[in-house]
Amino acid sequence: MQGCGLFKTWCHVCVYLGLELGKRVRFCGDLFLEVTVFFRIKKSGHRAYVQVVENKRFDGAVRQSVIANLGRADDLIASGALASLLASGAKFTDQVLLITTLDEDSDGSLSVAAKRIGGPLLFGRIWERLGIADVLGELLKHRAFEFAVERAVFVGTLHRLFVSGSDRDCASWMADYDIAGVEGLDLHHFYRAMAWLGEELEEKPAGALAPRCVKDVIEEKLFERRRDLFTDLSAVFMDTTSLSFYGEGGETLGEHGYSKDYRPDLKQMILGLVVDGSGSPICTEMWPGNTADVTTLLPVIDRLRQRFGIGRVCIVADRGMISAAAIAGLEERQLEYILGARERGDVLVKKIVMENDDPFVPLLIERQTGETQLFVKQMMLEDKRYIVCRNEAEAENDRKDRERIVAALDTQLKKGDKALIGNSAYRRYLRKTGERKNTPIFEIDLGKLAEEARFDGIFVLRTNAKITPLQAVLRYRDLLKVENLFLRTKAVMRTRPIFHSSDAAIRGHVFCSFLALVMQKYLEDLSCQAGVVPEWRSLLRDLDRLQQVRIRHRGNDWVVRTDVAKPIADLFRHAHIAMPPRAKQMAPPKLVPPTKSARKRRGRTRRGATSLPISPKAA
Repeated sequence: MQGCGLFKTWCHVCVYLGLELGKRVRFCGDLFLEVTVFFRIKKSGHRAYVQVVENKRFDGAVRQSVIANLGRADDLIASGALASLLASGAKFTDQVLLITTLDEDSDGSLSVAAKRIGGPLLFGRIWERLGIADVLGELLKHRAFEFAVERAVFVGTLHRLFVSGSDRDCASWMADYDIAGVEGLDLHHFYRAMAWLGEELEEKPAGALAPRCVKDVIEEKLFERRRDLFTDLSAVFMDTTSLSFYGEGGETLGEHGYSKDYRPDLKQMILGLVVDGSGSPICTEMWPGNTADVTTLLPVIDRLRQRFGIGRVCIVADRGMISAAAIAGLEERQLEYILGARERGDVLVKKIVMENDDPFVPLLIERQTGETQLFVKQMMLEDKRYIVCRNEAEAENDRKDRERIVAALDTQLKKGDKALIGNSAYRRYLRKTGERKNTPIFEIDLGKLAEEARFDGIFVLRTNAKITPLQAVLRYRDLLKVENLFLRTKAVMRTRPIFHSSDAAIRGHVFCSFLALVMQKYLEDLSCQAGVVPEWRSLLRDLDRLQQVRIRHRGNDWVVRTDVAKPIADLFRHAHIAMPPRAKQMAPPKLVPPTKSARKRRGRTRRGATSLPISPKAA
């Protein structure tokens, strides 16, 4: 409680019951006194003065008195003295200005909007550093699009990184983000941008699996931008997956085939991804959904050599892409390869595993999360080089899995045999011993269990490359990078659902996911350099929490930024991205210079001999 030192009053005893900007209530003896303090513009001729005025309702009558004359309004505004005074007073009533403006916005002059800025700031800078914007601009300079195609592609790529989904969702999603240059973009613009990315540049050659498209040119130009004397494609990794459609899936891409999505009821396409030895995506290949993996290896190799001008290359692929024709084609092209072999399906490989008793050589591979104990041996069989590897950790997991299956199998046998026939995991360990009342009788096949134990932790490689067994094993293990990229494509970025009805738009839609993978790999490398290795989902959430609030009120435009998480601040600092200020005025009011008025003089106007006439009539 304080006495009234500021206001003039005739009270002998004065107690403040409340404190609010502009209003104070006092009890003075038996009298009720209400006081209101405000600014007033007092005009005197053509001048305007700012006054602090006090209104007092005393015993039913309002009395007004001037507390202070602050000076001329134009001088106070031009010098900033009035703004400084208000800012100083706001320290004691910091909530009043905002609350009063929000509560008393009767004329609708107040506008408050919040948008996320973390993702556009970070990935926008990566987009520029990778040269994607420049490449798209170069290809678009001769096209007469009436909207910002490069911005539409960037928004589509950013959408794949954060939530993914359809382009229909992307058109409404971007409204929550502060992305430069997206004004006026609508859903049909995204459809046209996707169709341009997948636009065919020439007819598909005979025997080719896919035509040459705009996206292929972009991939080649991006690769050229990061290529230097040390860029090496001596080892490339390739894997495929299937993407299902909710619809027909274009004119030729949508076909029924072996579904890795476990949706055989839907039409699908086959997507191939090629990465280099460091895990950076190089290009994508898209084929109809009924394309077999074993038929894709040689066409992709031929296209890689043609598109990227590579000479010596070592192909690393898993067992799903191997066929006798594919291996013969690689050797005909005199290419080196490291291929995974089918341990159980290939008779020759099975013979190696079951009958060869040569000793294994122990190898210890250091990893970030520990060490991996491997045992390897190599042999030549029918002029073919094979490398047999045994992973001790995987062998232990295989053994435990088999023991669990056998325990469940023994329990199920006691309940009856019929339930076991449809389970492939059970059936592989059973053998038929006879019949009882025309019903087969099964028992656990101990010989099969012993045979399966020989394959615990075993994988077999076939190679013609002039490298050591350890180098071959490490190269093949790098193939897991491609599988991890596909997991990101499906699980993290969720390329599906795809609703487009044309091949071109479908190719463009999937290509945005490829660009997202390129930016994600760049960000991972940047995070490792900065010593920040956050979980991907946590990183996206922290980026979404970085927002800015824009407040517009009667011509004033202010932007206020929220706090930033420490991992994001460290990442921005290492990436040399300036963090926006906590608060700034976007469109400050124009300063009104003080006007000089002519003095009024009595009598005739004083004029010198060289003075110009003051009016046309005088001239």
